[in-house]
Amino acid sequence: AVQVVESGGGLVQPGGSLNVSCVVSGDTIRGYWMSWVRQAPGTNLELVSRSPSNTGAAPNSNSGTGRFPMSRDNSKNTMYLHMNGLKPEDTAVYYCVASRLPLSATDVVRRNGSWGQGTQVIVSS
Repeated sequence: AVQVVESGGGLVQPGGSLNVSCVVSGDTIRGYWMSWVRQAPGTNLELVSRSPSNTGAAPNSNSGTGRFPMSRDNSKNTMYLHMNGLKPEDTAVYYCVASRLPLSATDVVRRNGSWGQGTQVIVSS
């Protein structure tokens, strides 16, 4: 299994922006679906966005399927989640997940794939 490490979380005001990143080690991310999952206090895990495994994604191009754009830099084995227009309800721990197949809701519940330790995002004034 690959190792996943997130970073970039922090405190941001409502309406602000924050980019979180995820570095994968142990294999190249080209062959992996990359997903972001979050968990707000007292709630279940929620799939935020996912990006298909790709051998030629252009840097900074949006390959995500959710509300927040995702981009990957294959040369750095790094995945990014670009969060804009943040709301207080976006406050959560954000997890990056690497998987060989598209991450499903069941996979999220079972924590299938390789998960990072999470990075805390707090949206508050």
